[in-house]
Amino acid sequence: MRRLVPALFALALAATACGSEQPVTAQIEARTLTVFAAASLTESFGALGKQFEAQNSGVTVKFSFEGSSALVQKLTQGAKADVFASADQANMDKATKGEVIDGQPSVFATNRLAIAVGKGNPKGVKGLADLAKDGLTVVVCAPQVPCGSATKKVQQSSGVTLKPASEEQDVKSVLAKVQSGDADAGLVYVTDATSAAAKVDKVDFPEAAGAINNYPIAVVKDAPQAALAKQFTDFVLSAEGKKELAKVGFGAP
Repeated sequence: MRRLVPALFALALAATACGSEQPVTAQIEARTLTVFAAASLTESFGALGKQFEAQNSGVTVKFSFEGSSALVQKLTQGAKADVFASADQANMDKATKGEVIDGQPSVFATNRLAIAVGKGNPKGVKGLADLAKDGLTVVVCAPQVPCGSATKKVQQSSGVTLKPASEEQDVKSVLAKVQSGDADAGLVYVTDATSAAAKVDKVDFPEAAGAINNYPIAVVKDAPQAALAKQFTDFVLSAEGKKELAKVGFGAP
């Protein structure tokens, strides 16, 4: 019996040691992808960002949504980002000329203007020419912003001259003034009016076809997460990405 005690004690120690071992789990690397994107991409890119995070463990997508011209300025002044998505080719060209883009940008979507009015269209706006009538408070985007450049084009091609109450720095600011009632109507993108359908009505006009905007996307030069940035741009360009963009009215490239 005495001989069995040490043996039983040793077995108990071994069993305890084995039971105390914790399973080895792989450490998931936490990474943050910073995306500079045009304000008109807020809803669609927000949804794509969540999908991308779900497909890539440990990844957080951080967005900065502003007017494309403001984003280019930040990049050329040294702001750090991984991806840049512009609402027009002109601002992407500025970024490329400023040597802040890595590789060749790719167009992933198109967009066109529409008129946003209050719910029920209380002023009875039917088309672009109505925006030039007296007694109507109209807001547009500033000329350097893609939606402002498109507004200038439709005015030139249609012969309709607008007298806006203000020129905003991004399309969401135009939309906000219509939603708040500070403006009777605003020229925004189809996608913005569609996304805000619960708060505004959308009036399409044929002249918008003369100012279609291409939306290019590119990896930023010296991106902190270059490989992940390429993966995200590929995701936006994929069939899955195009499907999400189409939900709010973006056209195919």
